[in-house]
Amino acid sequence: MSSITTAEPAGPSRAGLMTKIFVIAALIVLVAETIGNVAIPLGGTYKVVLMPLLWALLIGLAFGVAAQRLPKGFALDAGQQHLAAAVLQPALLLFIAKLGLLVGGSLPKILASGWALAFQEFGHFFGTMVFGLPVALLLGIKREAIGATFSVGREPSLAIIGEKYGMDGPEGRGVLAEYMTGTIFGAIFIAIFAGFITSLGIFDPLALAMGAGVGSGSLMAAASGAIAAQQTPEVAKEVAAFAAASNLITTTIGTYFTLFLSLPFTVWAYGVLEPILGRFSKVDTSKAEAPAAASGGHVDTKFSPLVLLVVWVIAGAIALIGNTITYKTALSFDVLIGLLLILAPVVVGYAIYVGTRGLVPAVVWVSLVAMAMTHPAMPFAAQVTAFTSKINFVALATPLLAFAGLSIAKDLPAFKALGWRIVVVSLMANAGTFLGAVLIAQFFMHKPV
Repeated sequence: MSSITTAEPAGPSRAGLMTKIFVIAALIVLVAETIGNVAIPLGGTYKVVLMPLLWALLIGLAFGVAAQRLPKGFALDAGQQHLAAAVLQPALLLFIAKLGLLVGGSLPKILASGWALAFQEFGHFFGTMVFGLPVALLLGIKREAIGATFSVGREPSLAIIGEKYGMDGPEGRGVLAEYMTGTIFGAIFIAIFAGFITSLGIFDPLALAMGAGVGSGSLMAAASGAIAAQQTPEVAKEVAAFAAASNLITTTIGTYFTLFLSLPFTVWAYGVLEPILGRFSKVDTSKAEAPAAASGGHVDTKFSPLVLLVVWVIAGAIALIGNTITYKTALSFDVLIGLLLILAPVVVGYAIYVGTRGLVPAVVWVSLVAMAMTHPAMPFAAQVTAFTSKINFVALATPLLAFAGLSIAKDLPAFKALGWRIVVVSLMANAGTFLGAVLIAQFFMHKPV
């Protein structure tokens, strides 16, 4: 991982700063989970649900922006915001471990899916780049375009970019901008876009349903609802089933697909297309990189294995706040065992990563160990699944977005320079992942457009 090494000059000052970040993040998660899910009706049966994830991100951002107006003990200067970004990267491995635990138990179901359901994933993960990258380059966006268009920018994408490039670089700013834009506008846009494509009457409803499984529960619900609204009751039920199956595949194997295929391909395409398309724009966002930490001293962001273990444990403990408040799972011995079982593949996977000198990213090792733990062939898979299911998938992501929010303020100059352009690129990526999957699913169903 880009900001993780085994060398660390430990010091009480940094320990104090990390404690401060953890406390602030825990308070942010507490407020975000207390607010809970907020549904915004769009008319008829359509609605957008704003989850605690978004509140944590926005509250963290507001906290960072207001740093200059807060008492000295609460303010996070730019150096401390870089530390928050560094904490985010190892903490994301908890989310990846939970994803791997879900994949292991679902492997037989995924392998049993038909060709259309399998191959439409290529549309999901290349469609974002095909539709989004050229537009980003024409609008003058530079390497931020890689983070913004290699996927739809959900939580696993943050982990992949964080490990490969770090969240402080242009790729990190791009994926964070994509995440924020997609979270705020994504469900509204995809509902309108999917409804419009459905109304054309040129695609099979089940192909459209597969396109709806973009790897986000809220986006999938919005898209499949718009598609189902134009079908008979019988077909509407099939639309919901196929959308859910597609979303399961996208959510589970998507991490590996984006890591090994779509991200490398997007980097290659950027190198080929940027010299050609970039010259057509009069705007150069590469000059908008956030300044280095000018206020507050330099903060070491290299973590030792012991500090990494502390980060994993505390991030997991903070996740239990939402697990209790939003998902109504009281803290118990079983929940603590579940957390330890989620920590296990993180520790083992990272140890393998270090032992192999980082030749393969840590997210891969963590995922493989987690998948093995819940694969049906493993003798204790059922017990591991039972314990780890006590901790909700989304609850683990909320602290991550709190850390991300606390780190964003230092990058506001870059976000301001991207402005409306990143919104356009994000929406194009969302359109691309839907339409790309629909086209491929339609082909494999032997029903040409």
